[in-house]
Amino acid sequence: MHWTRAMDIRHLRYFLAIAELGSITRAAAQLNVAQPALSLHVKNMEAELGTQLLLRSKSGVTPTEAGHLLMQRARAILDDLARTQDDIRTLESDPMGVVCIGLPSTISTILALPLIEAARKAYPRIRLNVAEAMSGFIADWLAEGRVDLAVLYESSGAANIASDHLLQEELVVLWPPGTACLAEMSLAGLRDVPLVLPSRPHGLRGLIDGALAPLGIVPRIAQEIDSYTNIKRLVTAGYGASILPRHAVLAEARAGAVEISRIAAPGFWRSAYLVYPSGRPVTRAREAVLALTEEVIDSLLQTGAWAGARPVARR
Repeated sequence: MHWTRAMDIRHLRYFLAIAELGSITRAAAQLNVAQPALSLHVKNMEAELGTQLLLRSKSGVTPTEAGHLLMQRARAILDDLARTQDDIRTLESDPMGVVCIGLPSTISTILALPLIEAARKAYPRIRLNVAEAMSGFIADWLAEGRVDLAVLYESSGAANIASDHLLQEELVVLWPPGTACLAEMSLAGLRDVPLVLPSRPHGLRGLIDGALAPLGIVPRIAQEIDSYTNIKRLVTAGYGASILPRHAVLAEARAGAVEISRIAAPGFWRSAYLVYPSGRPVTRAREAVLALTEEVIDSLLQTGAWAGARPVARR
């Protein structure tokens, strides 16, 4: 981006506040800057860029497509600047700052607590925030700079995103309680079986559909729902069978709430990756949390705390 007197860090900060708050008046109050001055800043930026950045209405302002792009870039630039300042100030001390990691719910259940505990012990000056959501949302947050790193079930092909293969976790078939199921079965045994599955945009659904397709099986859907907790509840209630990670259903199986069938050799596995931006300035805090995440995951694998998971060769 070409910087001129009409656009500098201060103006980016002003624009981001206006766009996020949806109001020049609210932004003026928050920034303690006169409202006419903020309006002039926006007009100067629009003139410099040759395009409209905000749509004005009686209810406030909303970013145009160009405005959304500037919001993303401004957020990344301001975050990088703040992290650089922190790194310089703390160069001779322990890493410090805020690091946000995105985790899908099934991984968060296993990883969040031990990672937070390890971070507090090893790096007390780092504040680790955990953002939990579906993998697709987390991938978007990573691209937008809202999280610094993530553990996801898909690697990224983007040029500015790096992916380290962490592990593979076993997927199993779960059945309603009392079902006379086999301890081990082939995926072909799911033909014509009513299934409770995530909807198609979900990564696990794509993996299941892809594994069944070569067998000529189109899943017979009893119910679609994008929640592992509710999938287990529906299976327990007798709506159908499902496929979930083994670690996610062990407690229910031990309590007799579901039955489990493992998939015959070579089994049914999905990979987990540590994903992080490779094209942004790297903070010492993020590098510390990145390495610590791998260490904690290795420990969970070695102790068997991540049930049904196996390590993979690392780079």
